[in-house]
Amino acid sequence: MAALKILLPQYGMGMSEGEIVSWKKAVGDHVNEGETLVEIEAAKTTVEVPSPASGTVLELLAAEGDIVEVRGVIARLQLD
Repeated sequence: MAALKILLPQYGMGMSEGEIVSWKKAVGDHVNEGETLVEIEAAKTTVEVPSPASGTVLELLAAEGDIVEVRGVIARLQLD
């Protein structure tokens, strides 16, 4: 089965990075498409990032409190 890279999304033209506030899933957890995977803070706003697909979390590549560039890989998901 294929693994999907989860990227930090861009919410607005001026956004260049975001902070990982809280992971809602851990490695080994199943997540459904559209379910909240992580909360990020960008431009002093906290945003829930939904999973783009259903699968199992393989790896979290950024810890809570980490600052990640837009389109940086933050997690990997094993697709169902």
